[in-house]
Amino acid sequence: MAEIGANARMVAAPDRTIRRKGGSRMPFLVWVGLGWIALMIVVAVGADFIAPYRFTAYDLRNRLAAPFHPLHWLGTDELGRDVFSRLVVSIRISLLVAFGATLISAGFGTLMGFLAAHFRGWIEQIVLMLTDFQAAMPFLILALSVLAFFGNSLPLFIGLMGLYGWERYARIARGLAVAAGAQGYAGAIRQIGASPLRVYLRHVLPNIASTLIVSMTLTFPEIILMESGLSFLGLGVQPPMTSLGNMVGYGREYLTRAPWIMLAPALTIVMSTLAVSTVGDWLRDRLDPTLR
Repeated sequence: MAEIGANARMVAAPDRTIRRKGGSRMPFLVWVGLGWIALMIVVAVGADFIAPYRFTAYDLRNRLAAPFHPLHWLGTDELGRDVFSRLVVSIRISLLVAFGATLISAGFGTLMGFLAAHFRGWIEQIVLMLTDFQAAMPFLILALSVLAFFGNSLPLFIGLMGLYGWERYARIARGLAVAAGAQGYAGAIRQIGASPLRVYLRHVLPNIASTLIVSMTLTFPEIILMESGLSFLGLGVQPPMTSLGNMVGYGREYLTRAPWIMLAPALTIVMSTLAVSTVGDWLRDRLDPTLR
């Protein structure tokens, strides 16, 4: 019996080693997500060279042409505009809005969190009150009100989207900055003459950057969906410019006759949000020390 138990342990040991080695490998779905994100970035950067036609060019002879047409790979819309060309430009605009809004949200929220952690007192209470107000206010209603009152332009739209989710970064930055001060290294650096700006940018921010990056990967797909929803309602990106949500909004009227007009951008939205969410979940598991 002792020999059998020893042999069983010897056989089981390599299995545990294999599992440990396999756990450190990047999952296949994460590779797929990274590949899709890289593809979207390449398409967005090289849209002018990839699109075979101008996204506003008309081909009235081939209106509502089905996919795999000799001149139009993904077909045409109701005005004869090439769906593939419009999709390429729409990816550029949607990614521009999502990236710009995510950076604005992360930067503004982190700044507010650092202000609250540094000054404390009534300034901290004001910041916390603003974060609670932002979390309680439905952002879609706020966006509809601002766009209806001030009109719409791409810079205004990106800035408005940048207000989405900033309270998350503020709370994370404040909590981690306070924890850094409690650990003592931030106070020690301050005692040797470092300015508060240097302390927070050179020492506190690098230590909390991993958590902020994970939060950005979780906020990014939400902004894509928010932009798509507003553009679908006609309050997002305005013609003649196009975006993924804009294409879905126009294609819904031809869903029964020409479903490819809507399905191509809708599938791109689904795949992009799923890819970013998958990569974000993997980064959270890799960077969060409590999950190791």
